[in-house]
Amino acid sequence: MRFPARPIVVLLAGCWLQNVSVVATAHAQQPETTVEPTGAATAKSGIADGALSPALTEARRPLYRLCKSDVLDIGFTFSPEFNQTVIVQPDGYIPLKGAQQIYAEGMTAPDLGAVIREAYRGMLHDPEVSVTLKDFDKPFFIAGGEVGRPGKYELRSDTTAAEAVAMAGGFGPRAKHSQVVLFRRISDEVVESHLLNLKSMLNSRQLREDMHLRSGDLLFVPQNLISKIRQFLPASNLSLYSTPTQF
Repeated sequence: MRFPARPIVVLLAGCWLQNVSVVATAHAQQPETTVEPTGAATAKSGIADGALSPALTEARRPLYRLCKSDVLDIGFTFSPEFNQTVIVQPDGYIPLKGAQQIYAEGMTAPDLGAVIREAYRGMLHDPEVSVTLKDFDKPFFIAGGEVGRPGKYELRSDTTAAEAVAMAGGFGPRAKHSQVVLFRRISDEVVESHLLNLKSMLNSRQLREDMHLRSGDLLFVPQNLISKIRQFLPASNLSLYSTPTQF
């Protein structure tokens, strides 16, 4: 017995449309989810548990801060009789003509200019003040330990730790390239230390991880392990330790 094909086709089409409607309704009710692209994890110097070191978050080229023995020219645009040249004294203060002395050490020139304007506001109407650094101690860094020429070097431009080692004559034969220490004074009470693996950085050519120096930084290159114990070894055994670079 044969059944007509048309009703069967219509019935199947109706079932299919019903299933499509159910799926579309469920999809519309499902909350939209956005997947953020995930980048590769990168180790950053100075970051630990989400906290950034205060010294490393500062600008790459911060404004110069005044130090003891700096010589300053202070100019008054509309009152030149108050122009003066002052020296930052050992206690950090500067004397001012006709006004009280001001603590200037650690300030930038614009900051000091604003303070001087306030100091003279009582005797001058809206004074225009400029502060010019006339003489100062040049920025420097110190390289010590196992480098070719330990000593004090001028920091004339943006310089990294690896560049500083090169300026100091490069690593010595007993240097521990993987544990170079950078000491940085943050204040009179706080000194930061950063352990730099220059060996790994140079071998991988990841120079973007090289730390940039600031004036007053001390870069210390320690001895490798073999160099420390070599003095206690008999001379006949020294040939066994002829490749200290692995340390």
